[in-house]
Parts: sequence; C-alpha cells; structure tokens
Amino acid sequence: MTTPVYQNFINGHFLKNQSGETFAVKNPATDEVIYHVEVADAFVQNAAIESAKQGFATWSAMAPIERSRILLKAVELLRARNDELAKIEVLDTGKPWQEAECVDVQTGADVIEYFAGLAPAQVGQQQMVGEDFYYTRKEPLGICAGIGAWNYPLQIACWKSGPALAAGNAFIFKPSEETPLGAIKLAEIFIEAGVPAGVFNVVQGAAEVGQWLTQSADIKKVSFTGEVGTGKKVVASAAGSLKDVTMELGGKSPLLVFDDADISQAVSAAMLGNFYTQGEICTNCTRIYVHKNVYQQFIDELKARTEQNIIAGDPMDPEVNFGALISKNHHDLVMGYIDKGISEGATLLTGGKALSPESAPNGYFVAPTVFTDCSDDMTIVKEEIFGPVMSVLVFEDEDDAIRRANDTHLGLAAGVFTKDIKRAHRVIHQLQAGICWINSYGNSPAEMPVGGYKQSGIGRENGIETLDHYTQTKSIYVGMTDIESPF
Repeated sequence: MTTPVYQNFINGHFLKNQSGETFAVKNPATDEVIYHVEVADAFVQNAAIESAKQGFATWSAMAPIERSRILLKAVELLRARNDELAKIEVLDTGKPWQEAECVDVQTGADVIEYFAGLAPAQVGQQQMVGEDFYYTRKEPLGICAGIGAWNYPLQIACWKSGPALAAGNAFIFKPSEETPLGAIKLAEIFIEAGVPAGVFNVVQGAAEVGQWLTQSADIKKVSFTGEVGTGKKVVASAAGSLKDVTMELGGKSPLLVFDDADISQAVSAAMLGNFYTQGEICTNCTRIYVHKNVYQQFIDELKARTEQNIIAGDPMDPEVNFGALISKNHHDLVMGYIDKGISEGATLLTGGKALSPESAPNGYFVAPTVFTDCSDDMTIVKEEIFGPVMSVLVFEDEDDAIRRANDTHLGLAAGVFTKDIKRAHRVIHQLQAGICWINSYGNSPAEMPVGGYKQSGIGRENGIETLDHYTQTKSIYVGMTDIESPF
C-alpha cells in the first residue's frame, strides 16, 4: 500500500519542492512507515520568506481585536477536531490515546485562546517630560520562527504561534522531522479560521532546515524547544543576525519528599513526573530525594504501583497508559542508560528491560524503571535520559537536600512535597529552577510562564510576559515647545 506524501505548507497551501527529497515517518508503536514528507529545499525556503513578508504586511495592519476574533475561531476548530488531531499525535509520537485525547490538543488550544484574549490588551505608555511628552507603542517584530520538539508536537506549535500571531507577527514553524503532521493540520485550521495566507507557514526537514531559520536575516526571532546541545548551536547561529531567541531546553529536575509529606500523593507525582508520555518530558522529576524516615514507605508503594498500575501496549487502546518511545535509536539510548545505572552500582527496584506488548510487539517500549541506592555522581542521576527511568536518593538534612538538588548545570523544574507551608516556600525559593511545584507536579496552564534557569533555557513561554517577547517597544518624543538651539 502506498503511503501518503505531505508537502510543505506555504502561503496558505501545499507547495511541492524542487529537489524531490523526502523523509519517512514511522509509528513508534509498530515500527511501520505511515507517511512521507517533502524536505523544504531552497525553493520552498525562499517561498516561505516571501509568503511570510506578505502575510505580515496584512496581519500586522489588522486591528488587534480582529486578530483576536480570528484566533478564537481557530481555537473553536481545534477543540471541535480534538479526537482527529489527538489520533495524529498518538500515531506520530507513540504516546497513549488517553493522554493525547485530553491534554495535547486541549492545552494547545488553551494557549491560543489565552493570547487571543490578550491581543487587544497590549498598550503603550505616556508620560509628560516638562511641557513635552513621550509615548510608546508595542509593535510586532516581523517574521518569527519556531522549531519544535517531538514529544508534544501540536501543543508546541500552538504554544509558539499563539503569542507570535496575537502580537501581529508572521510565523514559520519547523516541526520535528519525527512528528511533522500536527503542524500541517494546525496550518490548515488557521487558514480555515481566517488567518491570512502567509501568516503561518510550515517547513519540513532536519537540522539543516532549522539552521537556515536561525541564520536567516529576514527572521527576527526564533523560539526553540529541544535538548541543550542543539540549543547552544541555535543561539550561536542566531548571533550572526543578532536575532532574539527563546530556548526551552532540557532538565534533570529534582523532587524533594519530606517526612511529613502525603506519601501517596508524592508517589503519584513521582510516577507522573517519570512515566507520563513514557518519560519523554523535559520537566520530568527524574531525581527523587526522599527523607530517610519515609524512604521505605515511599519505595514500597512506588514499586507496587509501578508494577500493578501501568499498562503498556497499542497506544490507541483507551486502556493503555504507557506508550512507546519515539524511535529505535532513542529506545537503544535509554536502554544504554539503564545498563550504565546497573554497571555503576545502582539497585534496580523494578523495570530495566525492553518490552514487547502483545498488542504492539514491534514497538519501541522500555519498561518503567526505578533505581534505588543511587548517588549524586552516577551517570543516571547527572544526565538527562528522556525516558521512563527514575533515580531515588535519600536525604536527612534540608540544607543538604537543597544543595544536592541544585548541583547541576540544568535548572528547568523542581518540586517539593511537605505539609509544612513555611518549609515548602523556604525550600522552593532556594531551588534553582524556573518552573516549580509545591504538592503538585507537571501542571503548566497557559497563564503560567515556563522556562529554565542555567542551561535549561532563555526566556519564557506562556504567561502575560511572553507577549512582550514577540513585540518591540517604539518610543516617540513629542515636542510641545520651541527647540532651544545654540546654532
């Protein structure tokens, strides 16, 4: 059977490339090619820039309230097509249907709705300076670009395009070559909602297409989600044109469980922060620091629930709550980290092996894995694995736990579980992370800025401040008196 071939989406329609180059996309749960996609060659790239220039001229001239109405129509279409879009996410990513159905599309729509509401609320300032005065305007940057990751492809496309379009910019988005279809569907929805052609374009390809976006002088800002090493290359590439960058990068986030915590809730957070989306989430709390007084209780419940409550298999099965990793290469990488943990002396509490579920025997599954007897210098504790691998460590002293939690070049997220409200805030204020939770884990509502400290990122996504990152401030001085000149 012939698989579909998707083209790049430029100026409101599909555009065939001239090179004829394509790449294959596999379903991680079956190891089968499900479609092909054309690479954005030089012809497509040039067309994308010209399209975005024309789209920007039209879109930026619209009244913000008009842009808001159009974006809200797109939100309505996203929600109406939730199940269709969620299925695409499942087939592309390998994540369970029960996640994609209620998270991926809905949270993406929430962000566009949030920024659509803020679009008409952007205002400048005015201030008297003697008898003269000045005022400021918030103006869009121009053409912005987004480079997405493969774990939440549609959500990330919404997170990046929502504020950019609300502010009046045009946008060129490159999804991951492993999960490219959701962005195309979003582009079609934008057109149907009334977004002018050229305002949102989708280019396809791997690193070389991303490098073109970061180097292009026509692009005024790039927003990237991915791993730290690639993020550094993006920043270096963008420096040539001094374009603004937003980076949402990796993490090795700690969760601190104190001896007065609700242990069942803490176990829920640890499992959610390690096994949801089969562990492929940047903010995952892969280092669990548990107070020695409740350590045994914690790992007993963790082991029991991990072995009894997780169901791996065909991700489209509504009963399945644990999916396949994105690729064979990534599967092998995660298994390599597990082998490293064993060789360095960590104790394997549960998991540690590849899985071949009856309903998806050829998928890239790794069992949910928990290591105990870990030390801070072990590879599995120091490096981001991006898979379902949890390291549990013990602490006795609060200050020591904070020091150990902060002993990393990353700083994306952190969590604290305790019933002592003073301790909760005292500790969370000392943790070097941009996204923190108290007695919770993982929630990222549209209203809350998200981003990292240290090498986990630059700038923020979501929240009211993000709209400012997609605008520039113009100051206008108005002379109300005659100029005093010595000439």
